[in-house]
Amino acid sequence: MFSPSLTPMDIAGRNALITGGAHRVGRALTLALSEAGADVFIHYKSSSEAAEATADEARAAGRKAATGSADLGDPATGGILIEMATAALGPISILVNSASGFPTDSLESIRIEDWHRAHDLTLASPVFLTQAFAAALPSDMEGAVVNITDVHTKTPYRNHFSYTVAKGGLDTFTRAAALALAPRIRVNAVALGLILPPAGKDQAYVEALAEGLPLAKVGGTDPVVSATIALIQNPFITGEIVRTDGGSHLVSPQ
Repeated sequence: MFSPSLTPMDIAGRNALITGGAHRVGRALTLALSEAGADVFIHYKSSSEAAEATADEARAAGRKAATGSADLGDPATGGILIEMATAALGPISILVNSASGFPTDSLESIRIEDWHRAHDLTLASPVFLTQAFAAALPSDMEGAVVNITDVHTKTPYRNHFSYTVAKGGLDTFTRAAALALAPRIRVNAVALGLILPPAGKDQAYVEALAEGLPLAKVGGTDPVVSATIALIQNPFITGEIVRTDGGSHLVSPQ
């Protein structure tokens, strides 16, 4: 039977599942967890080569790494993904919900099918993946979940309506799941600001945007990694959403 403790969670020797773990922020988190001593299961949808390349880097750090494909646009795949990861590595005690789309739409233009597609991937899949994670976690083991969300749930994007609403739901889910799964599983989130250039944009684009931030710089993935690792390790934080945004929440949206 699980006994709550204030001892920091030791990542070394644990098994972690990272969705969208082959690209961008997900890749950085995968490699950071492997460097911290975790064996990693890298979820991908279609980027098998990138996933295997990331797995090779994790193995170079001396850890086990496995990959698996699932379309998280179908929330029912959550249980299957947990089964795949468990079969490859053993019980999964760290879950990072990083996979997400970033569709361009507005309240005026959104169609029902687009709405469902965005919410299935960005909100429903983390919900049901966390449900499957909790059900599969051995009763004597503590677990940690970190959801990757967005600071713009507070200052919404004008042209990413369905995404923003879905990420706002992920914020609420983080708090609700933290309460539902305590004390054995802690659930937190990291809300991203100006971290990497969006698809189709270059570094100069985000550096220009960064001039309007209090910290006047682009974050890159290192601050996201640091916040995520800290939330996983800290035994007395749950239901928290940590903003890694260079202070953008302190200024009015343009």
